[in-house]
Amino acid sequence: MSSDSPAAGAPLPILLLNGPNLNMLGARQPEVYGTATLEDVVALVERTAAEHGFGVQALQTNHEGEMIDAIGAARGAISGIVINPAAWTHTSVALIDALVLPEVPIIEVHLSNVHARESFRHHSYVSPIAAGVIAGFGIAGYEYAVRHLVTLVS
Repeated sequence: MSSDSPAAGAPLPILLLNGPNLNMLGARQPEVYGTATLEDVVALVERTAAEHGFGVQALQTNHEGEMIDAIGAARGAISGIVINPAAWTHTSVALIDALVLPEVPIIEVHLSNVHARESFRHHSYVSPIAAGVIAGFGIAGYEYAVRHLVTLVS
């Protein structure tokens, strides 16, 4: 995760979090997740955030503890969180406990429409604490998430 400090007077960066298997975007089930790569996602988020004067700290991990540690370390250092928790959406109480620590708005993003998929994907532990949920728009959902997050923190 990048640790660059914002310039004096600049808003705190947006924390972009991507959970397990999202490092395989573009190769893993392109019929479900599309052909864009994680690098494409990060570039889109950075471009969109920069349009509004925000930097981005990005982290993708397949290790839940690493994500939880990064969220805790971000307290007081970020404006908000855009997160695709991937499978942890449906399983991780520990992630939710961590996400409330920074006390910033959270936007939950899913590439696919999770409600049109298997029933276990219909429940999200993140949604009740999120300011918004975006699902089914592919990587464009990340752009929408950043744009909404900026309106919440500006």
